[in-house]
Amino acid sequence: MAPTPDQDRSTARDPGEPIFVVFNPMSGKGLGGRLVSQVLAALAGSDLDHALTEQAGDEERLTKKALARGFRKIVAVGGDGTWSNVGNAIVKSGVDASLGLVAGGTGCDLAKSLDVPARDIPAVARVVRNGGSRRIDAGRIEGRYFFNIVGFGFDIAVIEDSWKVRWLGGDLLYLYCALRQLYSYQGFPVEMAVDGAPPVRRDLMMLVIANARIFGGGFRIAPAADLADGRLDGVAVGNLSFAQRLPLMLRVIRGTHAGSPGVSMATGREFRLRFEAPPAYETDGEWNRAKAAEVLVETVPSALRVLVPAAP
Repeated sequence: MAPTPDQDRSTARDPGEPIFVVFNPMSGKGLGGRLVSQVLAALAGSDLDHALTEQAGDEERLTKKALARGFRKIVAVGGDGTWSNVGNAIVKSGVDASLGLVAGGTGCDLAKSLDVPARDIPAVARVVRNGGSRRIDAGRIEGRYFFNIVGFGFDIAVIEDSWKVRWLGGDLLYLYCALRQLYSYQGFPVEMAVDGAPPVRRDLMMLVIANARIFGGGFRIAPAADLADGRLDGVAVGNLSFAQRLPLMLRVIRGTHAGSPGVSMATGREFRLRFEAPPAYETDGEWNRAKAAEVLVETVPSALRVLVPAAP
């Protein structure tokens, strides 16, 4: 049963509840690994265990093992992709466990929409031990859950470009690569139908279907998105000229792009998309290739419990 609004943010459980920490040491170009001692020291005094990922997919495996051992408070140290992988394991397990967020990655955008001080290790440790918890929705595509956004087009070009940049990290990496791709990205055609309405075909630069407000290291792509309203916010940006793209991206950073030429927004429970070929897409910063040219993106209400600052 979905929680009522006044149940959405609850008080945290006993601070002595056992905590399991999943570290992705490769996230954030090695930042996740450098945070191991800091995070464990900040959580000292708790009933605590931890593990480090060694290869792709380890987050889900380690989380499943922790849940099977009885842990119900799982902390993930990494970026949005790490948080998403751990969250997927929790949701798929059906266990009522809570996810804590510690920023050790590149964008770490979900924490910004939740007002979690994920880059302040002592502060986030206090959230984990003594904060509150809140249920949030998830999106789902091809059997995978996402908690921040799923993105197509320009978003993917930026991620692929970021793989080539070794000298920059954090939020600045996405901003730098986004500026580079403004010149060269060619766009794509897609048909989109929202909640069963007739499909509309458009030539786009970018399509983001958002559960949360922020992506790409600070772009306020869906400023009205609500993590607990049972709906997703679609933001489609037409295939504009470079002269139009740059000022639009500046408006996206501020979250003032609604109503701009070439921008359309739609809110719904499901988005059915048809591309000319199976598209590449990202879920919470993780690169994927679709199995078919048609994909369904849908919302899953109240899917995951996350640890957040205690309500005043």
